[in-house]
Amino acid sequence: MGTLKLLQGNEACAEGALYAGCTFFAGYPITPSTEVAEYLARRLPLIGGAFLQMEDEIAAMAAVIGGSLAGAKTLTATSGPGFSLKQENLGFGMLCEVPCVIVDVMRGGPSTGVPTGPSQSDIMQCKWGTHGDHPVICLTPAYVQEIFSETVRAFNLAERYRTPVIVAFDEIVGHMRERIEIPDKGVLPIENRRRPTCPPSEYMPFDETKGDVPPMADFFSGYRQHITGLNHASDGFPVNASPRIHTDEQRLIRKVEGNRKDIIKYETVMLEDAEVAVFAYGVSGRSGKNAVELAREAGIKAGLFRPLTIWPFPEEEVAALASRVKAIIVPELSLGQIVYEVERCAKGRCPVEGIFRVDGDPITPEQILAKIKEVK
Repeated sequence: MGTLKLLQGNEACAEGALYAGCTFFAGYPITPSTEVAEYLARRLPLIGGAFLQMEDEIAAMAAVIGGSLAGAKTLTATSGPGFSLKQENLGFGMLCEVPCVIVDVMRGGPSTGVPTGPSQSDIMQCKWGTHGDHPVICLTPAYVQEIFSETVRAFNLAERYRTPVIVAFDEIVGHMRERIEIPDKGVLPIENRRRPTCPPSEYMPFDETKGDVPPMADFFSGYRQHITGLNHASDGFPVNASPRIHTDEQRLIRKVEGNRKDIIKYETVMLEDAEVAVFAYGVSGRSGKNAVELAREAGIKAGLFRPLTIWPFPEEEVAALASRVKAIIVPELSLGQIVYEVERCAKGRCPVEGIFRVDGDPITPEQILAKIKEVK
């Protein structure tokens, strides 16, 4: 039995980071993610870790990249406007293959928008926010317990695949309080990046001959490093040879897309005989689960598909689902983003209907139930 606590979602995120071995946080206060920073500002110094409030969001993203290169497990937390500012350095982290975790507690937008209201409109920015082709892993927990466990998983994925990992949840889940269990140490597996075993003289920081995820040495450990945002050769120095650029960027994508079965995680509820499916994540997934239960009480065969990994997108699973239901309903706190991904994967096998809301309130189970009755 672990330790039972009544925690806010943001606090559970901080606890998950500590459980995973995070020892460095850099960030800038922004509603509705500030509690992550406040919690770690108290806790990290007690374990010999470091907390830095940076001058802005750009510097915060740069700091967590630097901390990771020096060997620490690092975290930053932000919300919509700050997430926008992090994008250039996030792309740098992806190209330079730097493991770190970025938490985005989504709020209404664009611009300053609704700082204290929920949103799910950053979800495409998680995928396409920075420029160029790049790998993306983004997790979408819906419950406070899941925020804890998915934050741990985010660190494990970042270390395993040597890449930044995003955890995106909405303001409601971030500020909701629920009882959670923090497992004893050793119950949840904790992973660390693969480090080189060769002598420093033989080390190449981006040596593709060592696999899609090359070993990573820490700065100041005796291994020479050259880190640049330019496309680079195995030694890290810039290269303009097009064959190398092409094959290396393919490797970056492959180390994520080629491991989809390991990365993609989801929950299904009563989908076995469902005729109508609800595809929803975050707080909308919570409403979707309740709506499916209400539909079943009314004699309607409805089911829920709730992704905990939104990127890579569960394409095969959605395609299979679309082949056996009459319709898929996609409720989301935006004016329509993930609905188009579901449509793309359904490929006309069944109708896909969206429910959109951006007024600062969540989509209710009753709204989803009404749509279920409409399309059944």
